Amino acid sequence: MESGQPDSFIKIAVLDSAVESQLVCSILDERNIAYIAKSYHDTAYDGLFQVQKGWGEVCAPIVHQDEILEIIHDVRGKNF
Repeated sequence: MESGQPDSFIKIAVLDSAVESQLVCSILDERNIAYIAKSYHDTAYDGLFQVQKGWGEVCAPIVHQDEILEIIHDVRGKNF
């Protein structure tokens, strides 16, 4: 698929932790939103980059960007 197409996956946001990733991904699954969650963990560096860059990132088609950002905002606003 060519870049710039509505179904092309783009980086939407950086996720802060594994817990946040699990919550966001479960909500995206419930809403049938296509996404890819990619961890920044690297076994060679024992997760060093996760401390600096966050847990990982969520990528999805741009048409879902606003909805995903709203979901992440809501998840971050809760005390679990």
